Amino acid sequence: MRFSKIPVYMINGFLESGKSEFIKYTITQPYFRSKGRTLLILCEEGEVEFEEDVLSSTNTVLEIIDDREDFNTDKLSEISARVKPSRIIVEFNGMWNPKEIVLPSDWSIEQQITTIDASTFSIFYSNMKSLVGEQVRNSDMVIFNRCDGIDNLANFKRSVKAVNQSAEIIFEDKDGELNVSLDEELPFDINADVIKLDDTGYAIWFIDISDNLERYEGKTIEYVGMVAKPPMFDDSYFVPGRMAMTCCEDDMAFLGYACKYKDAKYLTEKSYVRVNATIKIEQLDAYQGVGPVLYANSVTTVKAPKTPVIDFSNL
Repeated sequence: MRFSKIPVYMINGFLESGKSEFIKYTITQPYFRSKGRTLLILCEEGEVEFEEDVLSSTNTVLEIIDDREDFNTDKLSEISARVKPSRIIVEFNGMWNPKEIVLPSDWSIEQQITTIDASTFSIFYSNMKSLVGEQVRNSDMVIFNRCDGIDNLANFKRSVKAVNQSAEIIFEDKDGELNVSLDEELPFDINADVIKLDDTGYAIWFIDISDNLERYEGKTIEYVGMVAKPPMFDDSYFVPGRMAMTCCEDDMAFLGYACKYKDAKYLTEKSYVRVNATIKIEQLDAYQGVGPVLYANSVTTVKAPKTPVIDFSNL
């Protein structure tokens, strides 16, 4: 007999970042009020309260776990067995590290959302960059609220995209959702015959293409990258990428896209090459969907750059 796992909605963010407002709005929406009981676990209590009539009308049971040691599989399983929920919302404590989360085996994260107070983001990002990075790393959606009067929202978007390219990022002010584009911030000529990327250009191109695939279709780029040969590719592909510090010195990653090259099998792993390639948007198993594939026009071996690691965290 198969048993369905209980869907869990993780809501991350620091205290007073708008988590409770978001949850309160969500549980009262018709699309969320399906059959069965909702278990709401609060790991910290802010200014917004969940009134008894709201909980009752939405068939929501509130449980509080404000001690990190109590957020363990035994305690969570005990609550789940008692409440018998059809779905679970966790308002996670912003000072707890999300990567330390261990959930009961019959729970499954359905969606992870991070809420951020835009008016305090710069302070938190400067002083707790690693923790902010962990909050957004696996989030499906990142919501910046209280954006009124803030003029560097494009930089905020880059900071999140550096850590999580696939996250949907939403900006809101008192009048609703804002359109925050990186179009005017590109440090290279998107219409050049060959888009030549320095370190900063590579970082911003890597982030921008994840959001704007169509604008790079058919474009030719050129940059210096390190050779990687992931096992999921055959001998006709390699990945010319760069090591990147996406959040802090302890948070390093190799970032690059697949490149099709007839002599890829002769390239040496971790050597550096200058790649001139034309971008095509294609279905690729390694992407688990559609993504950019580089078709090499030329690949030339070069010396390692003076700064082999690109700092994505300060774009």
